[in-house]
Amino acid sequence: MAVLTDLTIAQLAATLAKKEASAVEVTDAHLKKLDEHRALNAFITETPEKAREMAKASDARRVKGEAGLLEGVPLAIKDLFCTEGVETTAASNILKGFVPTYESTVTSNLWKSGAVMVGKTNLDEFAMGSSNMTSHFGGVENPWKRKGDNRKLVPGGSSGGSAAAVAAYMVPGSTGTDTGGSIRQPAAFCGIVGLKPTYGRCSRWGVVAFASSLDQPGPFTRTVEDAALMLQAMAGHDPKDSTSAPLPVPDFAAAARDPNIKGLKVGIPKEYRVDGTSEEIVALWAKGVEMLKAAGAEPVEVSLPHSKYALPAYYIVAPAECSSNLARYDGVRFGLRVPGKDLPEMYQNTRGAGFGKETRRRILIGTYVLSAGYYDAYYKKAQRIRTLIARDFKQAFETCDVLLTPTAPTAAFAAGDKMDDPVAMYLNDVFTIPASMAGLPGISVPAGLDKDGLPLGLQLIGRAFDEVTMLRAAAALEKAAAFTVRATGY
Repeated sequence: MAVLTDLTIAQLAATLAKKEASAVEVTDAHLKKLDEHRALNAFITETPEKAREMAKASDARRVKGEAGLLEGVPLAIKDLFCTEGVETTAASNILKGFVPTYESTVTSNLWKSGAVMVGKTNLDEFAMGSSNMTSHFGGVENPWKRKGDNRKLVPGGSSGGSAAAVAAYMVPGSTGTDTGGSIRQPAAFCGIVGLKPTYGRCSRWGVVAFASSLDQPGPFTRTVEDAALMLQAMAGHDPKDSTSAPLPVPDFAAAARDPNIKGLKVGIPKEYRVDGTSEEIVALWAKGVEMLKAAGAEPVEVSLPHSKYALPAYYIVAPAECSSNLARYDGVRFGLRVPGKDLPEMYQNTRGAGFGKETRRRILIGTYVLSAGYYDAYYKKAQRIRTLIARDFKQAFETCDVLLTPTAPTAAFAAGDKMDDPVAMYLNDVFTIPASMAGLPGISVPAGLDKDGLPLGLQLIGRAFDEVTMLRAAAALEKAAAFTVRATGY
């Protein structure tokens, strides 16, 4: 029998269905991997006892013939999703000791599909970062290393723990959230698949908010088919979330198993040739175009003229929304409380001790751009830019079916690099933010290695709520790239 931790979600489902292994055996194998690779710091909270209980219940359902879509599959959950009875921290000291009495809709959907939770993964504090170095619980290490260089590399952010856990074979899948690239960029850095659904495809209820008009849950997996399976379980309309789209969930898995893209028009945005992008990534992008062309697609050049303004507009809109959302953390109702001589001092002490440097920076920026004297000059203007970006995509999709771009401008960088330069750090999201601003689905597929042996990803962007076409194109790209390399030692 194959090593259980080497199997994909689809392969595990088949193995469990044939009764070649039990859910308990599969869970134990993955919990052992967690023990072996704890030094990566991918998890904030491990839940081995809960995992074994869920696995036993899964085996019992299978005996009764009640197996769900992800029955018995071990998953890691980003510690931004509220999980009933399990501490949820958002990687921040200010939520220390917060144990939700309810379950997020996305995780509830996963448990209904039969999945098993092995733990809560590390992230940038409140999902604010592109490196997973801003966590109160310490940075996450990327399983990959440069050839001949033992320095620790970042896994990307904010969902770095979820990406590292999948890349290190601790779990076959995990959840993340993507606000400006926090699923797609870590996926590229870790050599795995990361899918950001259309805004509204997955419920945000029970997910700790960063920027409410941008946040969207999605999956990390090692294959496109697995990402489709997870999305199928996660997605669906939720009356508790007013931004959740009242649309049926298509058969995403069937789309991912159909890499036929003959006649598909693939848009190549000319504005995505950005200064500072690695030459190897530019070359890989060109290779990606040729791979899709060989698979029967037709490349067409498109223009997204306002995409160059996406990054600055995002770093006005997102901090503004974070400033509003994080105002609830005051030491009064839940989480950390640092006493003071009066209420204002208690607020000040709690927030000063509870929030990290990057979170404080974004709160201050957001409060500034929302203030009476600057609202029109900054926030209102950024929202107008956002409308223009969405219009650009709409016009581009009149001449193509999907867009192909790089996922990130470079491969994973060393831990500690760029930490003193927030702007350089923000530039990591230059290719992912435009789709986020327009609310569109995007997926990063590992497509090659750089000269240092590090993984590089290519991004496909689809029309709103057309993940099906995007998944077909992603499956074709995955088949052509044939990326089977894994981090040494994992």
